[in-house]
Amino acid sequence: MEELGYLSLVLHSHLPYVRHPEHDRFLEEDWLFEAITETYIPLLRVFERLVEDGVKFRLTLSLTPPLLAMLSDPLLQDRYIRHIERLIELAEKEIERTRWLPQFQELAVMYKEMFTFSRWFFVEKYKKNIVTAFRKLQDEGFLEIITCGMTHGYLPLMLQKEAVRAQIHYATEYHTQMLGRPPQGIWLPECGYNPGDDEILREYGLRFFFTDAHGILHASPRPKYGNFAPVYCPSGVAAFGRDLESSKQVWSAQEGYPGDYEYREFYRDIGFDLEYEYIRPYIHPSGVRINTGIKYYRITGPTHHKEPYNPWRAKEKAAIHAGNFMFNREKQIEYLASILDRKPLIVSPYDAELYGHWWFEGPQWLDYLIRKIHYDQHTIKLITPSDYLEMYPRNQVSVPSLSSWGYKGYNEVWLEGSNDWIYRHLHQISQKMIELANQYPNATGIQERALNQAAREVLLAQSSDWAFIMKTGTMVDYAVKRTKSHISRFLRLYEQITGDRIDHDWLSDLEYKDNIFPGLDYRAYSSNAGYKRWKRELKLA
Repeated sequence: MEELGYLSLVLHSHLPYVRHPEHDRFLEEDWLFEAITETYIPLLRVFERLVEDGVKFRLTLSLTPPLLAMLSDPLLQDRYIRHIERLIELAEKEIERTRWLPQFQELAVMYKEMFTFSRWFFVEKYKKNIVTAFRKLQDEGFLEIITCGMTHGYLPLMLQKEAVRAQIHYATEYHTQMLGRPPQGIWLPECGYNPGDDEILREYGLRFFFTDAHGILHASPRPKYGNFAPVYCPSGVAAFGRDLESSKQVWSAQEGYPGDYEYREFYRDIGFDLEYEYIRPYIHPSGVRINTGIKYYRITGPTHHKEPYNPWRAKEKAAIHAGNFMFNREKQIEYLASILDRKPLIVSPYDAELYGHWWFEGPQWLDYLIRKIHYDQHTIKLITPSDYLEMYPRNQVSVPSLSSWGYKGYNEVWLEGSNDWIYRHLHQISQKMIELANQYPNATGIQERALNQAAREVLLAQSSDWAFIMKTGTMVDYAVKRTKSHISRFLRLYEQITGDRIDHDWLSDLEYKDNIFPGLDYRAYSSNAGYKRWKRELKLA
């Protein structure tokens, strides 16, 4: 029986670049370590088991350049091993501490097994670099891995097209280097689309991107198929719109699956619950209590009262929710297929870190869902955007509207009272970087190193994560410090380069601290860099 339509699951994997070799243990580096243990390894485990069991699936995954860089960094790899070994030791102590509390001891054993597996998977199976695991699944045809902006810079608020082009240029280049093939698609940072930016995507061979629902629904002219088929921008790049119904079922903590009372409660962690002297060796050396990842309670209800977590009941609920999600997509596809003259596509994008980190049962839910789609129905099929474009190469031409998937759907999250001060500085350093690239096209030696480092500082300052953190009010001091430090470092480099007085020792220290993307070439900021690329590829064609 032939399917009636398609489902495209898209997981956006991203973390801000945090690496501080000058500190033995830096608090915000735990963001990466938590994500490896709670999201990336659990997802890879699900995918590999599906492959072993002969379950066919296609899933789209973005791996942003900062995340690829951190996962491949030897310093952070070794620090992750220290981190997971601390957690194994803590779990062993918890097994002993809870010996008269069987409900909690069962969970302590579960966490020890989880941490021990993570260490084996990371160290023994993939030799400290799990990028190779993602690449293997890509090469076997199960994952379509796409790119993002080089440092997740929010493109609609960049004034200079050279700055937008640099984000795309470096991203596609780095992605190809790390994953062995050029990306076909891109996750625009924060789904932030600005009409015309697709022309730059086309220059770099990118075939598609995603917008939030209103980016397509407000397109001009109005799209015939709504969000259930892509549109081509005038550039020829395809835009896929997010399906609101399927998205809300998963990401909403209030109305979606993650808020179910049987699921694990994220906000009750032994790092905050247990006696201070006992837990102190496993929190930050400064004495600040932090999440350890060991959580013993379920959501229970809307009050502060929490009951012990039961993983078996949570797994049953994950299976029920996977079945419910599939049923809803079947009915959605059946209806759409009855009114459209082509097979509809439902695009369901999520932050990958939702799965496992925020929603502990998320990877299990995804496993159940993929298996149910494979075995239990014939209405829908899992595909990627590239697959759909192969089947339907002819699509309506329309211009999507400016949009993002942030609160209210436009630029407000990244441009409001808490963070609007950053943009006059970001615009100025971008302009100065363009001037440097134009003024010094043939730099060599230390001058070239300084120019490359200047480009890195601009890119790192542009990360949308800092503005987002300022808006949400968590770790604000760190976000402000990062923004200011990258801006000030760039300005000092600018003065040294233009004054022909580069401080070799300071530059070396900066290259050691902000060592992201070692092969980066500053010339991508040149005003005619895009034209040169386009002209070169035209000749090759």
